[in-house]
Amino acid sequence: MDRFLVGSEYANHLTDADLGLLASVAAEDAGPAVDASALRSDPAALLRLLEHPGAFRAVLGGPGEAVPASPFLVFAVAVQRAAAELASAGHVPERTGPRQRVPLFDAPALRDFLAEPARRLFLAELLGSFTRVASGRYRARVGGRMRTRRFSELDPVRLAGLLEAVPEAERPGVYRRLGDVTLFLTGVFPDYVTSRAFGPVDAGRLLRAAGLPGPQRERLAAGPAIEMLEHLGARWYRIACELAPVRTARLAVAGDVADRFRQARRVLNHLADRYLLAEGQPWFSAPGS
Repeated sequence: MDRFLVGSEYANHLTDADLGLLASVAAEDAGPAVDASALRSDPAALLRLLEHPGAFRAVLGGPGEAVPASPFLVFAVAVQRAAAELASAGHVPERTGPRQRVPLFDAPALRDFLAEPARRLFLAELLGSFTRVASGRYRARVGGRMRTRRFSELDPVRLAGLLEAVPEAERPGVYRRLGDVTLFLTGVFPDYVTSRAFGPVDAGRLLRAAGLPGPQRERLAAGPAIEMLEHLGARWYRIACELAPVRTARLAVAGDVADRFRQARRVLNHLADRYLLAEGQPWFSAPGS
């Protein structure tokens, strides 16, 4: 996905107030005035302003200062800020358990992930998609009888159950969302994933939904939950790409992220620690809370 298309996708998400905030960034440099209304039709200029160091300050403001920014814009500039922070980082903390961190010297891999504008857009869209979580009921045949089941986008086990109920044409979308929820949970709530430690029944359901052979299922089920979900999330993105009748540019980015799933997860860990779950101003509530 080239920069022009990436800028166009950002424009589709941003509100008029968002564009006004970004236009104010140009004024910080005492450069030529930027017409906020024109930014929507100038994707290249819009992307340059999002990448500007002043965008983070303009959107998040000072302590206690409220600005009319949409959640998507907040996530977009937070991702850009992470790219700037990791550009000079020697190491990044890795969670090894609740409230436990060890330094991992993998910052170059995270910088490489964030170097591509389409991947930064992908993360902002992912976070924005979970500000409202879909849930509901569906009918499925179980043991020869029709039964009502529940699903939630924050419960990969129940979401995987939809694969047995939806038409074949809708399965790529379910697989794509399974990849999304897996990346979101391991990225934003890794402590929850670690402490939950999917039991044998739930782990078996997830591994079967991914179509993995028995020996591989057993090996993944016996390992850490984070590693199992990393493998499954990447696989679900790839299946969505394989089954989709048309491989769009956006779906191609999901396939690209599948090859770098761990890096995407680690970038989200950094964002969660720094910005998404800040004390007193968390953007997301832990699953089940």
